[in-house]
Amino acid sequence: MSDDPEGYTFDQARWSNDDEYVPLLSETSAHTAEPGDALPDDLTRDSLALPAPAEPTLVRHYTRLSELNYGVDSGPYPLGSCTMKFNPSFTEDVAALPDAAVHPDRPDKTVQGVLELQHRLQDYLGRIGGMDAVTLQPPAGAAGEFTGIEVTKAYHRANTDERTEVIIPSSAHGTNFATAAMAGYDVVELPPAEDGRLDIDALAAAVSEETAALMLTNPNTVGLFERDVTRAAELVHDVGGLLYYDGANLNALLGRARPGDMGFDVMHYNVHKTFATPHGGGGPGAGPVGVVSDLAPFLPTPHVRDTDDGGYETYAPLQSIGKVHGYAGNWLVLLKAYAYVARLGDEGLLDTSATAVLNANYLADRIDLEVPYGPFHHEFAATAGDRDAADIAKAMLDHGVHPPTTKWPEFVNEAMLTEPTEAETKRDLDTLAAAFNAAAAASDEDLDRVPERTAARRIDQVRAAREPRLSWQALSDAE
Repeated sequence: MSDDPEGYTFDQARWSNDDEYVPLLSETSAHTAEPGDALPDDLTRDSLALPAPAEPTLVRHYTRLSELNYGVDSGPYPLGSCTMKFNPSFTEDVAALPDAAVHPDRPDKTVQGVLELQHRLQDYLGRIGGMDAVTLQPPAGAAGEFTGIEVTKAYHRANTDERTEVIIPSSAHGTNFATAAMAGYDVVELPPAEDGRLDIDALAAAVSEETAALMLTNPNTVGLFERDVTRAAELVHDVGGLLYYDGANLNALLGRARPGDMGFDVMHYNVHKTFATPHGGGGPGAGPVGVVSDLAPFLPTPHVRDTDDGGYETYAPLQSIGKVHGYAGNWLVLLKAYAYVARLGDEGLLDTSATAVLNANYLADRIDLEVPYGPFHHEFAATAGDRDAADIAKAMLDHGVHPPTTKWPEFVNEAMLTEPTEAETKRDLDTLAAAFNAAAAASDEDLDRVPERTAARRIDQVRAAREPRLSWQALSDAE
């Protein structure tokens, strides 16, 4: 980075509110430790006993520990709905570039490159989703949902139209129900039709002047495309409501269909699902929100726009709902999404959606368990029938693979919701199918014993969540 006129680099100085360079404290009054500044005796020791293992012993110890963990770098991770796909390492390289890690409080004129990329990503996402404006601020999919519903509420309020209900199919993500309730709405739940899709007649009976929005995922949670989506949009719009798109399954549609063209007014993008940024382990994520033009004035602040002189600036939309996260959101996560979209381009995104659909249908055809619905897009829900889906999943662990999501959605008996993602090869899918089939063929006696080849066997999952042991000392104390 270039030096300023006073000789300070960006690393040596900070900005004042009037855009003048101000030296850091370290530049004006260096602190030197005095002899009397020694640490208190109770914080020091005369000697420290450390183990001295041979190098091979040490290396093998940590290598063995690393092999006890299973992740997407180890093999397929087919958790249905979660889209736990492999994240290409080139996006990590881009986010690790020194110039990418800028302080979010820097003035606009000093971060024009960052703002340009944010503006481009807003445009990319808008075109992919068929939306007129996009905010990058929400830090996760659930935060995106909440932002979208708050924008919906602000829109109705601006039109002096206080509505009380949000309609949600039972096939929706659980966060949809929580989002609507947190925003102060009453939830109207719709059971699915016999084919697993939205019951359009039930929707027609449910909409009213109290309907603020219908929250819909398309394809839905069992991988089925909602064929009546345009009719659903008409029903909701006719009573003055809005149509909300949960973008969790957008990877099935990339380059082929756009929520905006289906009649959706607002949507969130799980860029940590769809565009290969890290997902799982508690974050970070990113859940940008797109809206049609009528809702754009209500988006969070700051928003990025281009200026007449060819630059970029942040600003507050006229009727903004305010901030939903610090600064512009999780910038480095968003940068990875930008790199992924820019590198794949139109043809690459088309191939992504095609492969996601192909992989799901291929795997569903190869397993011996019953799959009650179809044809699928990116995921499918098999059923364990009269057996416990969790037992089948535990048996799969002994075959060296990660099992799918179990027991959900609830309208599929003993569900095993499976999403192989577009990242897996035919060989990977065949390995998964073999594990499915071996587990399904196991006897009841065998299922009582599994897993037998894992570092930890069956645990009390409720107790593990409520009373986690976070160190070896906790284990020692418990014994």
